[in-house]
Amino acid sequence: MIRNIRLLGIVLGGLIGLALARPAGLLLVDPNGGVQVTPSGGVFLIAWIAAWMVVGFAILPYLTIVPARWLYNAVQQLSTAEFVTAVVGLLLGLLMGLLLGLPLSQLDGPAGTWLPLGVSLFLGLGMVGLTVAKREDLLLAAEAIGLVRRPAPSTAAHAAGDPHIVVDTSAIIDGRIKDIVESGFIYGTLVVPKFVLEELQHIADSSDTLRRNRGRRGLDILAQMQKDSSTPVEIVDDDVPEIGEVDAKLVALAQARSKAILTNDFNLNRVAELQGIRVLNINSLANAVKPAVLPGEELRVRVIQEGKEAGQGVGFLDDGTMIVVEGGVRYIDKDLDVAVTRVLQTVAGRMIFAQPRLD
Repeated sequence: MIRNIRLLGIVLGGLIGLALARPAGLLLVDPNGGVQVTPSGGVFLIAWIAAWMVVGFAILPYLTIVPARWLYNAVQQLSTAEFVTAVVGLLLGLLMGLLLGLPLSQLDGPAGTWLPLGVSLFLGLGMVGLTVAKREDLLLAAEAIGLVRRPAPSTAAHAAGDPHIVVDTSAIIDGRIKDIVESGFIYGTLVVPKFVLEELQHIADSSDTLRRNRGRRGLDILAQMQKDSSTPVEIVDDDVPEIGEVDAKLVALAQARSKAILTNDFNLNRVAELQGIRVLNINSLANAVKPAVLPGEELRVRVIQEGKEAGQGVGFLDDGTMIVVEGGVRYIDKDLDVAVTRVLQTVAGRMIFAQPRLD
């Protein structure tokens, strides 16, 4: 497009140069109406026309394409309310300019020609700025007299978009996020930054088989959540280029949004809490929903391995809680009724200590 405009500029520049050659004294008109060019004047005439062609080539795009693109981009950035009020303001301004220009056009001389045009231009641009600046007040006034009616905001849309919870890579590759989302415990929109997606892709391409499988499972889970989950999952391009570490980027992004982050990384959990960010820790949720066990209760557990201390056996409940059975080493690979002696809550989770129940 711009090449055609430049070619047109060359043609127009040549025509303008040729038209101005006579006033510039490069063409002589004899009494018979002919045009004469002196030998020395021919060189100057060619240079004159070539100069105007260059000027047309260089300037015409800035008089046509560049302003048109700027105007297009400016209109694209306007909201619907701004665009409508700008058009209405322009029409009102031009109408006022027309009414004021009628008596001004009766003046003699250049004033009668230029004053109506200047007044119309001034009022048109002035009303555009005024109506855009006061668009909210104008819309409220139009609503009050019944000219327009704004659509009622969708409560479902607001509910789905508030709050925005930034998701960490560890929460995705953990795998439990999909079950938590499907259970309805997550309220809001899950925000996955592009740099988290890139880190997940890097894990999926790892040479280590375990890391590669976890990364691929995380990508599959994220794709399923985007497709089937009732909780919106939004991939955003937001980044903090001046920060190199992923955890620090997540904290900065969470601070810029709704100050909430979903993770099961212990260190990120502590850093985010210190900076006043709400942390949704999957491990903490898993520990919170485990059934409460009190000393004295009886459980049935299968001892599967030896414990750290001599004579101890270790088993696990269905929810993954570790049970350390004192003197249970001789019951390995057997189901055993035990009585709970104490419950210990650690950073890694809950540990239950028990003893074989005596019949």
